Amino acid sequence: MSEIKEKLQLSKGIVLGSIILFIFMIFTYGCMHQSHTAAASNEQSKVKSVYIRVKPGMDAEKIANLLRDRNVIDNVYMFRIMAKVEGLDNNLKTGDYQLQTNMTYKEILEVLVSGKTAMMSIMIPEGYNVEQIAKTLQDKGIVSAKDFEKAATDFAPYDYITKAHDVKYRVDGFLFPDTYEIAGDFTAMDILTLMAKEFDHKLTPEMRSRATAMNLSIRDLVILASLVEKEAQVEEDRPIIAQVFMNRLREKMPLQSCATIQYILGNPKAELSIQDTQIKSPYNTYLNMGLPPGPIANPGLASIKEVLYSEPTEYLYFVADKHGKHHFSKTYQEHLQTIDRVE
Repeated sequence: MSEIKEKLQLSKGIVLGSIILFIFMIFTYGCMHQSHTAAASNEQSKVKSVYIRVKPGMDAEKIANLLRDRNVIDNVYMFRIMAKVEGLDNNLKTGDYQLQTNMTYKEILEVLVSGKTAMMSIMIPEGYNVEQIAKTLQDKGIVSAKDFEKAATDFAPYDYITKAHDVKYRVDGFLFPDTYEIAGDFTAMDILTLMAKEFDHKLTPEMRSRATAMNLSIRDLVILASLVEKEAQVEEDRPIIAQVFMNRLREKMPLQSCATIQYILGNPKAELSIQDTQIKSPYNTYLNMGLPPGPIANPGLASIKEVLYSEPTEYLYFVADKHGKHHFSKTYQEHLQTIDRVE
């Protein structure tokens, strides 16, 4: 008989404990829901979009840890309680999601249960260099600029991405400018791989053969195209600028590209001075013969094609007017007269 009483008392204890635990969970759920909502409302000025990827095999605990690591939630335990109470802890779907740092736990759960995944469109303009791309990605909350620049330093997935001694970012010039759909958990290396792969795809076998016939390595082709990209402000000037550079190389003349000076300066100037053209740098095409050690930007397809296919000209000089339109000359004397005319 005493044994039966002990079992009854044990059963009552278990039931009572379960009731207390349930009440505690409900109380905690309510407090947590209210406090998180209140905290979020006080942080409106700091709201950020965050992209996360829920991978196959991730349970509620792992997802909660991911959300905490990305600063979407501040308490893993509370998030798991809410998921349990709502009966959603086993219904969180895999995929890429866009969340806001001011969302309540309930709102976050609703997104993760809905399965409505998100991708972010990132537009990388023609002529951007690695540091400009890095800033764009950081501003969009995808990856930090520091991580992207570090990964780009020696990134070279293809043999033609060789590196000269004075080049800061090995892959600069070989990241194709385009609009990309990027998932929330993309790393800097993922994005670099995506952009470099797109460049390799755009550079067709026929274009590579043409470069070989012109005695241009892919690297030299990209360097020239980057100069054209940064110099040309009007579309119809692009093929002529490409031929001016080719003619100057054949005549063993310095390229004297203002774009290379702007690259050295880092922050573009409206008008360069004579002193600027005397800056000692391997990228200074006023002081150094031939091509700079690396591309000064990531050129678009149009600039690459103009280097390969533009019609020959006899021009050796060009100068831009105040509207960005270039004027071309065959001789230095004509060039000086053109400068006087356009200024």
